[in-house]
Amino acid sequence: MSEPTAAAAPASPSVLAALVAELSSGGIEVVDLTAPLSSGTPVLRLPPEFGQTQVFELEEISRYDDRGPAWYWNNFRSGEHTGTHFDAPNHWVTGKDLADIASVPARQLVAPAAVLDVTDEVAKDPDFLVEVEHIEAWQDRHGALPDGGWLFVRTGWSSRSHAQEPFLNADANGPHTPGLSVACARWVAEESPVTGLGVETVGTDAGAAHGFDPAFPCHSYLMGSGKYGLTQLQNLDRLPSTGAVVIAGPLPIVSGSGAPARVLALVERTGRTGQAGRTS
Repeated sequence: MSEPTAAAAPASPSVLAALVAELSSGGIEVVDLTAPLSSGTPVLRLPPEFGQTQVFELEEISRYDDRGPAWYWNNFRSGEHTGTHFDAPNHWVTGKDLADIASVPARQLVAPAAVLDVTDEVAKDPDFLVEVEHIEAWQDRHGALPDGGWLFVRTGWSSRSHAQEPFLNADANGPHTPGLSVACARWVAEESPVTGLGVETVGTDAGAAHGFDPAFPCHSYLMGSGKYGLTQLQNLDRLPSTGAVVIAGPLPIVSGSGAPARVLALVERTGRTGQAGRTS
């Protein structure tokens, strides 16, 4: 007579099954960091002697009519760097021989994020510049920046994104928006472990960066180091200082220098009501 067979231990859920369960239960929240894309989305303005990016436009093909009785669809026209968008290394002359937007490895589109909050400083001075010491103070409190992750700078600037004029905040001397100092931009590009920089403003550089040396140092140093930029982000106030995982999905435009992107963050919630990570 054969011995009874012991019952197999129940299989533990896979990591992906556990993720799906947490998403369904609200244990992990999906936070949309993307600005809605429309003809009213603010765009960068350059001096008139330079080429300008295209304001987003829709062109209706058909809408349940004689051009197509059962379907609605559009053509659209847009600059690569309009709205919430992803800067590839070849966007700047320092990275001209590096990756285009279609060549960014998919693995690098999913990465952890560190959130540096300088909203109080920017409320007092719209030209506020983040220095290396600000990031070092953040690291003293929260630990090292994530290897292969993002550094997001929360400035509160997305509250201005409803219209072009307050968002660009320009006068006769040029735009007044926050950003990184030259030394900080170089440190993030060349010494930090992050894969890129994310901001709420129209571009990764401060409004006054045209007068820096080098001009536009975030673009110059980050692109030249093969790193990335994410701009015109929203809802950074809903992210913890550490612990969020970001999914950045740009259009893979062959030879493109960037692309509009849908940027999402996965945030673990404690007790379904509070953030798992610290927010300051």
